[in-house]
This record gives sequence, C-alpha cells and structure tokens, in this order.
Amino acid sequence: MGRIQRALISVSDKKGIVEFSRALSDLGVEIVSTGGTASLLRDNRIAVKDVSEITGFPEMMDGRVKTLHPKVHGGILALRDNPEHVAKMKEHGIVPIDLVVVNLYPFEATVARGASFDEIVENIDIGGPSMVRAAAKNYQHVGVIVDPEDYSSILAELRQNGRSLSPATHFRLFCKAFQHTSHYDGAISNYFSSLDENKKPAPWGQTVNLQISKIQDMRYGENPHQGAAFYATQGETGPSIAQAKQFQGKELSFNNILDADAALSTVLEFSAIAAVAIKHNNPCGVALSKKSLADAFRKAKACDPISIFGGVIAFNRPVDEETAKELKEIFLEIVIAPSFTPEAKAVLSSVKRLLNIRLLELDMSQPQRGGYDLRRVRGGILLQDWDTGSVDVRACKVVTQRKPTEQEYQALDFAWRVCRHVKSNTIVFASPDQVLGVGAGQMSRVDSAKIAVMRAATHGLDLKGSAVASDAFYPFRDGVDEAAKAGAAAVIQPGGSIKDEEVIAAANEHDMAMIFTGMRHFRH
Repeated sequence: MGRIQRALISVSDKKGIVEFSRALSDLGVEIVSTGGTASLLRDNRIAVKDVSEITGFPEMMDGRVKTLHPKVHGGILALRDNPEHVAKMKEHGIVPIDLVVVNLYPFEATVARGASFDEIVENIDIGGPSMVRAAAKNYQHVGVIVDPEDYSSILAELRQNGRSLSPATHFRLFCKAFQHTSHYDGAISNYFSSLDENKKPAPWGQTVNLQISKIQDMRYGENPHQGAAFYATQGETGPSIAQAKQFQGKELSFNNILDADAALSTVLEFSAIAAVAIKHNNPCGVALSKKSLADAFRKAKACDPISIFGGVIAFNRPVDEETAKELKEIFLEIVIAPSFTPEAKAVLSSVKRLLNIRLLELDMSQPQRGGYDLRRVRGGILLQDWDTGSVDVRACKVVTQRKPTEQEYQALDFAWRVCRHVKSNTIVFASPDQVLGVGAGQMSRVDSAKIAVMRAATHGLDLKGSAVASDAFYPFRDGVDEAAKAGAAAVIQPGGSIKDEEVIAAANEHDMAMIFTGMRHFRH
C-alpha cells in the first residue's frame, strides 16, 4: 500500500471534518474538495484545492455536476501497479487520488422532515455514490471513508505508519463503503416504491430493502445443530434488546434474545411500576405495584413460582437493592431494567452463581417508530405493522346486562394488556394488578381456559372476582362457562363470532360483565 498523497473530501455530514482535514494537512496530505465542504475548510484556514482545478471544469448546474469527470474517476480508479494505467494518467494529466472521504446527501433526513417531492429528488446523490464505489473497487490502492466515526482511528494509523493504511484497514473500509451505498440506494428505492402513480403514499411498496448489521455471532441457534447470528435493523427507533448494554453474565443465546424481547415488549405496556417474568416467549408472571419494585416482583413471582425458574425478568424501573435481594433467591437467565443501582449490582454479583445472570440496561423511554414485524416462511417473507393497537376499556361496548365495576375495569385493562403478549389461543385471568392464570398456545380456546384455571389452582391463586381476557372471540359459550365456574366476574374479548349471542347469554346467566374491544391480538 502506498503513502497517501492526496485526499478528496466532500461530505454532507460535516461532523469532525474540520479537525480531520486539518490533521491530514498537517501530515502533508493535499486536500481536494468541493462546494460547501471546500468553503468550510477555507473558513477554518485549511489549505484546499477545488475539484475544478483538477478537472478544468467549474461546478455547474447547481452543483449537480462537479466530480463526474475522468480526471476525478481516473485518479481514483487507476491501478498504481499497472504500467498502462500509470501511462494513461501521465498522458492525460490525471493525478492520483489516494483517499476519498465522502458521505452522501441526507436523503432519509429529507424524507423524515416531510420535504416536498422535488426536494426529496434533489437529495438523491449521484456523484457521491460514484466516488465511493470507485474508491471501494480500487480498495487495494485507495482508502475510502464514509463514516465520521472512523476519522480518529484512521488518523492514528496514518501517523503510526507514515501516512499509509494497512491492507486490513483498506479492506475494512471497502466493505463499509458498499454497506453505506447499499443502505442509501435501499432507502431511495423503499421511499419511491412506496408511492402510487399520483406520488401519494401506498400501504406497501413493490420492493422492500432491509439493512441489518451484525451485532454478534452466536454459539448456536434455537437448537445446538443450528448456526446463528444476531443482527440489528436500521430505520426504526424505540427500546430494543439490540440497544441493551450488558454488564454481567454469559453471552446472550438465540433463545435468550427471543425471551428478552418478549419480556421487554410486555413490560413496555405499563406506566405503573411493573415486573414481568417470561418463560419460552410467554408471560408466566406479570404484576403491578403502588408500593415498590420489589413488591411488584414478589407478586409476579407468585403468579407461577415454578415456571419463573430459569426465566427472563423485565422491570420498567431501576432495580434497587431490595429487589436485587429478591432476585438472588432464584435461578434466572436475564434481568432487564432501565438501570441497576450500585447496591443492586453488588447484590447480584455477590456470589459466583449469580455472575451467570445476564444483566441488561436499556433506555425504555423512547417511543417505538418505524420498522416492520417480519415473519420468514419458506420462499418468502411476511411483513406487517407492529401490533401497537390499543383500546380504552371504558369506551368499549358493554354487551351484558351488568356493567363492569371500577375494580373490574382495572382488571380488564390489565388482563387485556398482558393478553396480547401471550401465544394464541390465549386466556388470561387477572386481578387489577396481578396475573392469576395463563393458558397459552392451545388449539382450543376452552383448553386454554382450563389450563389457566389449573395453573392458578396449582399456585394457590383465587380466581374469584377476577377478569378474564381472550385474545380473539369466544367461538362457543364453553370458555365463558369455564371462566365463570372458576370465579371470574368480568370478560374482555374482541367479539365478532357468529355465536356472540350465545356467549353473551352465558355471561348474563353467570351475572358476569362482558365488554367487546372490536380488536383482536392473535400471536401465532
């Protein structure tokens, strides 16, 4: 790899570019630049040569044409170890460009702020991707930087190696450059393919480009004979396991991440102090408290003190010492929370056994925006919106003779929030602040009800006066009869069955209150 003599710098994201350019100049690198970048460098008294001095042509057409020229691309693409290329450079007065520092017009940001169609089109970069791809193609001779986060490490290497970059660095930058242009082109394609012929948003585009970046390789997948890796998606915000900071415990496994995501999704349902226990992707314990996080955890544990063993716990408040002391008494895989106090960390690392618990911190305050819920099937992918639908239980239709009491409304709301996170067919019994019984993933809804009742009885939880939630409509009255026999006093369900009248009649016979949400929460 040769020494870097000349750098072409043209960036939309100006973060750190002044300091980086000054450092390059101090190392003796000649800087060539364009437009706003050149002006910024001059304003900061950094020696810079305009691209027009190299090409012999001025920037024109409102900056649309400036770098699309043989003297630019010849200087980037020429193979320095090819005598014919070197001769052609000399014949046509082409100077080599050894480092290309380019990031692209802010297309996604322009779309995000609701700009006009014409302005969005103007923010499709042409020259930038061309230079990035050219430099990346000639990576053995040219360095290409697209990410300001790389400036400091590149400078350190240039200083250490006499203005040269290692082959490994050239290759790393080559890979990153094509990731950058791929994401950029994907964003452009996604936006325009999501418009109809009148340039109005269409529900689903003809093509969808997804950019995902590897977080880590995994020891194995869902089973030991399956390979796996964990990737982060781009273009969506909100709390996610991909953003979590792990500061204790073994590396997360494939199944750990699935369960951790389920725990996080469930705990985000609640603004009150909440504790969630997940086992095999289903809530086995959920509780709220007006007193403390430790109290919420004790109640969540009481929902199913057997299944919680080896489970994943999520909290929506910082874990304190009292809660940590409760946690240390049982074997757990993961604990997720916005933070852990120093005292809690000390408790949860106090003995060797506890050091295996993965402790994850993440910001839970951001709203979920963007992205898709994806399901892989053989030969294709199903895309859908995230299930963020919600209801105001007090605005739901009361279909029985008796209306819910205030306490029953609270229990109905709580049960319905938990219900969406349980595998279908789903039945959840709950008080206003505690799950009492869960029936998940059964082929028959009445079987789910029987399992939920059985689990409550096994753990000594009284269902008298409880609310029961069903993720989809009751197809027959038998599920309501089963719930009434167990002591449930109120029912929340979507409604919409051809047997609705029969189901409502059953509720009236048992003096139960029933409300219809008009919304279901299948989770297959």
